[in-house]
Amino acid sequence: MADSDPAAAAAPTSIFSQSHHRSRLPDDTVFYSIFPDSAAASSSPPPSPADLQSLHLRILSSVSPFTSSYLWQHQPFSLSLSSPPPSPPCPCSPAAAPLPLHLHGRLRYGDNLEDEWFVVFLLFHISREFPDLSVRVWDTDGEFLLIEAAFHLPRWLNPETSLNRVFVRRGDLHIVPRDKVASPSIVDSLRFLVANGDESRAGDAVQNAVKARIAGYPEQARRNMHRVRVRVPASVAQVLRHEPCLISLAVEGFYDRDIDSMKYAARMERFLSKGKEEELVTVAVTLSRAMYAQLVQQTFQAPKCYPMPSRSNPRAYTEAELGMKIACGFEMMYQMRRREGLEGKGSTWEAYRESLERSGYFEGLLPGSKEYRRLMEKAEEYYKNSSLFSKASEMLSSPVRRIDEILALPHSADDFRNQEVPPSDDDSWLYTGEDELNSALLERQKEMELYDAMHGKKQKSKEPSDTGPSNRSNDDCDLSNIAKTMEAFVQKVSSYEGAEVPDQRDTVDLDVDRFFKDMESVFGRHETEVTSPDGDAGEGSSSDMDFDESEDATDDEDKEDIFMDSYSDALSQELKSSTLTKSFVRANEEPSKTNQGASSSTQDTDEDFTPVDVDVNLMKSLLDSFSSQEGLPGPASNLLGLMGLRLPQDGNKGK
Repeated sequence: MADSDPAAAAAPTSIFSQSHHRSRLPDDTVFYSIFPDSAAASSSPPPSPADLQSLHLRILSSVSPFTSSYLWQHQPFSLSLSSPPPSPPCPCSPAAAPLPLHLHGRLRYGDNLEDEWFVVFLLFHISREFPDLSVRVWDTDGEFLLIEAAFHLPRWLNPETSLNRVFVRRGDLHIVPRDKVASPSIVDSLRFLVANGDESRAGDAVQNAVKARIAGYPEQARRNMHRVRVRVPASVAQVLRHEPCLISLAVEGFYDRDIDSMKYAARMERFLSKGKEEELVTVAVTLSRAMYAQLVQQTFQAPKCYPMPSRSNPRAYTEAELGMKIACGFEMMYQMRRREGLEGKGSTWEAYRESLERSGYFEGLLPGSKEYRRLMEKAEEYYKNSSLFSKASEMLSSPVRRIDEILALPHSADDFRNQEVPPSDDDSWLYTGEDELNSALLERQKEMELYDAMHGKKQKSKEPSDTGPSNRSNDDCDLSNIAKTMEAFVQKVSSYEGAEVPDQRDTVDLDVDRFFKDMESVFGRHETEVTSPDGDAGEGSSSDMDFDESEDATDDEDKEDIFMDSYSDALSQELKSSTLTKSFVRANEEPSKTNQGASSSTQDTDEDFTPVDVDVNLMKSLLDSFSSQEGLPGPASNLLGLMGLRLPQDGNKGK
């Protein structure tokens, strides 16, 4: 593949095609698509790009009152027009088939989960304002709206069956029912929503669970803002005066700094032209709470060229320290974006390079090898001549150009003197997160208890059972009950999705004949063909496995029995030379004698025929494991907790 073409290699797996798998999608990102009803209607012409452009402007105008003063963590809420079929579909859509014309977007929320739920609020608002739209929203984890209503969903709905079924329409959550549309495509679901919207509306419990999560917006979005006094160079104050939204890029540059960007912060060439002679001015900066926490919680040494005040004035030093982090963030962001803009790389180049790797363009060559570098240079040359390069370069350079425009305006420290700066907001919320977490956990606990009550589950402490979990107190721990519960647990059904606890068993219809046939197939004793000495194939054994009618089958069975007897004798002889058999407690034997027996002579073979007490050995192993955990989580406590059992702490441990 020495003369391979990067364009041909990347074409089948373009970053704008569905082959860009979900596992490749960026983390902490929410995706959304907005479909007009006319996009899926078979009786009317699809919307034109001009219609979508008009809808685009009207939607942005509708959400503008909520978003104009909001500071996003990484990027603002935006919408783009999809390409018309048969062009590749929207990169954020999990549907395999090409999608109808629609609006779509993605937003990376990073560490600020409030951004994701604010987007959900905006989408619900859009669906109410424009009733002829259907909206999809999901993130890297999938249909996260269903996670909020997990205790109220129909039993058939799971991640495998929810594909193309969950929509927001006219201010409500809709789930396309399985009995109406078996395996829906996006178009199938959209047509069903338009024709039968009432049948797809989710139940009130699901609606309430989802809407409770966004009930506080848009007031919650305003409460998420934090205003703080800082001392920064006049150049930084000038940028923040004209473009306060650039604070998010500055915080991102500071929080995601690396060795390369730190070199720019050490020199501060753009925002600290006078070095230590630069005068700091006091201004008020508005950030999101997540941004403020990212700045405050990071320990960062000021560059040698930065004019930090004396620590003798704690208030001034604190304000200057926070301002120094913002200024360094601006410097690192500015210089890195300028360099990446000249190179035209960034995330777009990374996506393009990954598409080349998936298509086999590099032929498995080791990175850094001569041939690998040659192919990489060819790919970079093609990329720089493509439209992707110009778009990426323009996007990366946009903040740099805007900062240059602002700093080109006349400004000085005098512009920020003698102006009243309000005090910083109270940041006690930064240290009271434990109360909010406990409150959220209590809410989840109440949901679980309500779910259990609705499904008829009862507390075992009120109705003890011989085969079910026991919730007895530590003072009344019945070891025999633990053994019975463990035996019941072993008998339960298990699969890759987990194991059933003793009180969760469902009725199972067993086809006995099919079961024995499958078992015989597993052990290699299913229907076999007998070949005659002259090479003709004889009749195989019957489906009833009547081996008595086949002489060869009988010989095979005898040989197998002889082999198993020999194997068993050899295994027993091997175990006799070890102390493994001495580690088990046998029937009618005191546990204390086990240790003595382990050191006795292996010539005493009378006890080899004494049966092992399974229950006693089980309890001994569980107690030893539980004691070794010393109160920490471990396999014994986790297994017993799953069955509702609690063991008392070992009061003699260490004595």
